[in-house]
Amino acid sequence: MIKALIFLGIILLGLCISPWIVGNTGYVYIAAGDYQLETSLVFGIVMLIVFYALFQVLEWLVITVINLLLRSRFIPQHWRRRSAKKHTLMGALAIAEEDWPAAERAMIKGADNGELPALNLLAAARAAQHQNKIAERDQYLARAEAQPMTANAVATTRTRYLLKQGELALARAELDKLAPTSKSKAPVLKLALELYRAQEDWEALKLLLPILKKRQILEDAKLNTLNVETHCALLKAASLKGEEALEQCWQWLSRDERNQSEFLAIYAMGLCRFNRKDQALKLLSKKLRSSPESALLEVMPQIVTAHDEEIRKQLLKHEITHENNADYQRCLALLYQQTRDMKEAKIRWQNVCRLAPSKGSWLALARIQEQLGEQGHANQSYRQAVNL
Repeated sequence: MIKALIFLGIILLGLCISPWIVGNTGYVYIAAGDYQLETSLVFGIVMLIVFYALFQVLEWLVITVINLLLRSRFIPQHWRRRSAKKHTLMGALAIAEEDWPAAERAMIKGADNGELPALNLLAAARAAQHQNKIAERDQYLARAEAQPMTANAVATTRTRYLLKQGELALARAELDKLAPTSKSKAPVLKLALELYRAQEDWEALKLLLPILKKRQILEDAKLNTLNVETHCALLKAASLKGEEALEQCWQWLSRDERNQSEFLAIYAMGLCRFNRKDQALKLLSKKLRSSPESALLEVMPQIVTAHDEEIRKQLLKHEITHENNADYQRCLALLYQQTRDMKEAKIRWQNVCRLAPSKGSWLALARIQEQLGEQGHANQSYRQAVNL
């Protein structure tokens, strides 16, 4: 609309000044070497306009012909790219539908002429993984690795697939290429955590724990559980290696960690293995002053004997506060069995069966009742064990 108004204004302006132009035609004289040109000003202007218009038409024709030639030359490549986009879209939709065979075929068809072939190849590898096509998956990953800027992504993907496949050694070799550090991406750190736990490589996991804490990869509760699991495994392994290894592992722990019952229980068992029972009892006695915890109660019957009266008395001081603690009652039952006090042992096993009934606790109670000559009650306890 605006262009039409502008053209209309130009036409009206021309109509207004045309009488003046006709009356004042002007004169143009052009000389170039032996050539001379004489004409009126109006005719010269008209010829310039006509020449410019012809020049524009010629320019448009030349550009059109060049574009046609170029398009005709690259038309097959254009078709291939358009087909690649179509196959990539079909592959993405198939992945969303979890139609893995269709996704693999479509992504491979779109890989050669696609704009992002690495994306197609990684998607095809994922589809092959879901179909358990290991050879094809590795082939796609190898092709993707040849693309620029894909080394880390391919290594991470290959590590994850090998881990799921159960090839822990090969997965570890791929993970080592990534060299997980505090600067690594979160998926790499999570993958390292999963692989280290699968391999039970507690030394590597111990080095990874500070990084997980710093990067806040895990929740605090899960991180604490992992920390306990790792250090417990390290202490157990060290106690099997030797006394020096046990002491070295124990000294690695912080003061707060050395006061945790889970670690203290394993360390005490290790001390007993190396004939240092007195030191183990001293540590247990010091910890029992505050409160007997489940980890300590579990190992107590394995360390304490019938002659260790002092620690037994200290343990009985918590009888009122731990009346409804199944672990405490089980520990006392085992300790009473060491001293052949079967009546007290029976009472404690009855408490355990009341608080936390299990097949083992009912069987232990039944055996005690048999020794006391209570065959009828023993049979009832056996039936309870069978029902569980």
